[in-house]
Amino acid sequence: MNIFTRVAMLVLITVLYGTVTHAADEKNTPTPAHSTQMTVQQKIAFEKLIREYLIRNPEVIVEAMQTLRSREKAETRVRQEKTLAHMKKDIYEDPSAPIGGNPKGDVTIVEFFDYNCGYCKKVHPAVVELLKSDGNIRYVFKEFPILGNSSVIAARIALAAWNLDQSKYSDFHTALMQSRGGLSESKILRLAQKSGYDEAKLKVAMKNPKIEASIKKNHAIAQALNITGTPAFIIGNQIIPGAISAEAMKKVISEVRGG
Repeated sequence: MNIFTRVAMLVLITVLYGTVTHAADEKNTPTPAHSTQMTVQQKIAFEKLIREYLIRNPEVIVEAMQTLRSREKAETRVRQEKTLAHMKKDIYEDPSAPIGGNPKGDVTIVEFFDYNCGYCKKVHPAVVELLKSDGNIRYVFKEFPILGNSSVIAARIALAAWNLDQSKYSDFHTALMQSRGGLSESKILRLAQKSGYDEAKLKVAMKNPKIEASIKKNHAIAQALNITGTPAFIIGNQIIPGAISAEAMKKVISEVRGG
């Protein structure tokens, strides 16, 4: 029994409890309102009423679950919006995070990703298409390695690449996203070389403590926002988990712009 069903059952029990006690009062029998515990007879009657009520009205559970889900989504969104506002600088303006698109764009998209994530690779062409078709998008890349040690290595090398030469980062990022199979350190460095980076310099730069701090900060932000998987996008004050099409992104962007 999941959380929604359990809560719905509690609501029903509360309602039906009132029915039982009312019936008991009419018979002048002791109830929890007059004593600390229900009698055996009252418990049997109570359970019978619950069963009969659910058989006659199974839709009540569905309605209660739907109401609970809607309420929980609304509460989650309010919490996320408060967290977004509180952590605004770290999310949107972290100087260690790579920036793509138009740095002065009127809409910012933040993506949490992992280079070993198949869904991240799947959505990458949509991101490329969006940045090409809309020249007023500021794109923030949040390294969020959660799929093993090779993901961490890829994140460190990518951030090192950004620190060494930002002009080549986009090509390197795309090369990693388009790669298939496992990502060993040697493979990642080969892709970096093809993108114009010096392997020796990358090996030194990736050991910079600031890179480790940046990755840890991204994990902390993700935890605060309840982001547990990749990809995950932030557009305006909306958090969108999972792969999303270019058209869906354009729709959200239009809403942010007030169009």
